[in-house]
Amino acid sequence: MPLILIADDHPLFRAALSQAARAAAVKCEVLEAEDLDAAIATLERNEGVDLVLLDLHMPGNHGLAGLAALRAQFPQVAVAVCSGNDDPRVVQRALAHGAAGFIPKRVGMDDIRRAIAAMLDCDTWLPDDLYRALADVAPNPEEDALAARLSRLTPQQFRVLTLLAEGLLNKQIADRLDVQERTVKAHITAIFEKLGVRNRTQASVLLRELAIAEPGALDAAGS
Repeated sequence: MPLILIADDHPLFRAALSQAARAAAVKCEVLEAEDLDAAIATLERNEGVDLVLLDLHMPGNHGLAGLAALRAQFPQVAVAVCSGNDDPRVVQRALAHGAAGFIPKRVGMDDIRRAIAAMLDCDTWLPDDLYRALADVAPNPEEDALAARLSRLTPQQFRVLTLLAEGLLNKQIADRLDVQERTVKAHITAIFEKLGVRNRTQASVLLRELAIAEPGALDAAGS
């Protein structure tokens, strides 16, 4: 029986995704989370999740950072991005960071059902118009390189990196993760080496490069 996690802070969209999931796989179980922390906690409690439908802009998620975090911490779980921002360059970036598909929030229920069914069958899914649009997007070797560097981190190292980017000190990180401070220091040394950075600031900047503007912010900037 497929187990699907819907991670989105909008109840109506969660309900629509849940309905589509049950149409795509009748005998499926659906879990829900309203923010990234709840999504991670749910995945930690449920090892059998097959697919996560992840909103790029829900609380706790900063663009592609949530996608990268889930892929690092739960590499066995397919993660599809759901977003109102379907700029082909955003889609390209999401795929570079391991997304199993991209579901624009503008698409109808039939497309969402087909998307979920395809990704449960281990296929990558995009709507046809985005497949065509991606053909005109130039390759982004910098994004590919960033994704490759982040993929070298262990799940615990990615957790440490996220807390570094929040400005926490080593002792605070140790308390948050319930480990010894020397363990945190060892993780930070490994993070710097794997990411090719020299200090906490550079590591934090690298993670912030995963930010994606919300659709409302894009509209405001263009007005």
